[in-house]
Amino acid sequence: MKHVSRASIDKAIAIVDNLNDEQLEIITQKYTSEQAILFDYVISAALEYQNEDLDGLIVYYFCLINESFFQEGISLKPITEEDIDEVHEPFFDMLDEYFETEDEELIESFCDQPHLAFLMATDVSTADDDGSDMTEETAEQIYVVMLAMIAIMNRAVI
Repeated sequence: MKHVSRASIDKAIAIVDNLNDEQLEIITQKYTSEQAILFDYVISAALEYQNEDLDGLIVYYFCLINESFFQEGISLKPITEEDIDEVHEPFFDMLDEYFETEDEELIESFCDQPHLAFLMATDVSTADDDGSDMTEETAEQIYVVMLAMIAIMNRAVI
């Protein structure tokens, strides 16, 4: 399995972080149309968790992670409900074990994208450039949602 490199993630960050509103809308539309079912799955987390702060974060990380795969030259098949269902329960079983043991290797082996998992762990645990940071609850929620998304995407590699 090909891994998304740190260099590809850095390129994706440079692209996504420097988009104006119109360009952000275009890239969001591109990736949501390519992976509509996956986007619906991850964006539903904001409603499920009843956390409005997640909406913008989910869109941002959805675009960033998709752009990271693109920068690495990794193509994905369109993700289906069945693809999500295959990963959903085993993912949450793995998370339960992780929260009991705090063994980072569980996450890395399940997602099999160590640089993306590290990006998410780092982003949720450090303040932004402007000094703002997420609440602990929001950080945990976005971390879980994006790790699930990464695991699903990784299994959709062509």
